[in-house]
Amino acid sequence: MTEARRIVVKVGSSSLTTASGGLDADRVDALVDVLAKVRGAGDREIVLVSSGAIAAGLAPLGLDRRPKDLARQQAAASVGQGLLVARYTASFARYGARVGQILLTSDDMSRRAHYRNAYRTLEQLLAMGAMPIVNENDTVATDEIRFGDNDRLAALVAHLVRADLLVLLSDVDGLYDGDPSRPGTSRIEEVRGPEDLAGIEIGSAGKAGVGTGGMVTKVEAARIAAAAGIPVVLTSASRAADALAGRDTGTYFHRTGRRSAGRLLWLAHASAPQGALTLDEGAVRAVVHGRKSLLPAGIAAVEGEFGAGDPVELRDGQGRAVARGLVNFDAKEIPQLLGRSTKELARELGPAYEREVVHRDDLVVLHPWNG
Repeated sequence: MTEARRIVVKVGSSSLTTASGGLDADRVDALVDVLAKVRGAGDREIVLVSSGAIAAGLAPLGLDRRPKDLARQQAAASVGQGLLVARYTASFARYGARVGQILLTSDDMSRRAHYRNAYRTLEQLLAMGAMPIVNENDTVATDEIRFGDNDRLAALVAHLVRADLLVLLSDVDGLYDGDPSRPGTSRIEEVRGPEDLAGIEIGSAGKAGVGTGGMVTKVEAARIAAAAGIPVVLTSASRAADALAGRDTGTYFHRTGRRSAGRLLWLAHASAPQGALTLDEGAVRAVVHGRKSLLPAGIAAVEGEFGAGDPVELRDGQGRAVARGLVNFDAKEIPQLLGRSTKELARELGPAYEREVVHRDDLVVLHPWNG
């Protein structure tokens, strides 16, 4: 932890706002005090993923709780995002630091041009000494293209910027082996793999009611980041200084995998399939075990409405999702391709059809398959 030079820090709504909605200036300033001192103490870089836009917009709009409908959530985010960034701007200005706002949707993680642009912007902000503050673009994100929670977004951003460490800050000082409010439960200090979480009761969204996550989403985000080669510390916002100093606090998730292509990480963990392709047994075997591209000859059925470049689910004959990939054809084109070889299709329909339906570079295996 002390050797990490580029760190992504994620803070939740409940750690920044009052119980009635609206930003808590003292809480924001306390977090900024920690982050500014870490940045100023050496060559460490920090990217802040901050929730709080919707929560900050509740009180100004006369809402006493987070609305359930998307339209009012977007309205609250529109009001609250400006307040959130203004508060950070003023707080970091006490240290002579500038901030830059980055608003993302999951679509920005899926499209190559958007993904590269997001990376370049974040890199340039860090190179110029500014503090990037990332949030989901709640004002325009629909249910179909939302990350769902900023914990998942933070894991993907950590991978995007090639971070050395992800710190997830909450209102709980770590992962416990039960409800931390009950006597007899204890903090889990380290997680080295899924087996360390077997039988653990993990809670959902907190009591404040201003966020969308909870411990479930934080553990899932930690799993995503750890599988991509990024260690994770999960602790409370009040222990942020301890976490960034490498002191014993919270729960530490060890790396469980290696860094992968960013689009594949998005494809596996943040994409919303627009349709599905059912594969025959040979195609499932080739895709899952052989890591081959999906050819038209191996497709038995198609469902959904999607366009070329959209994510689709790849299923076996029993309807189980075994992989996910970016498709090269529109849904309306695929029925005429089913079960046919690419050479046959090229002769009949032209050279544009002598290609994979899903290329192996745009495909990620979700679950093992044994036939």
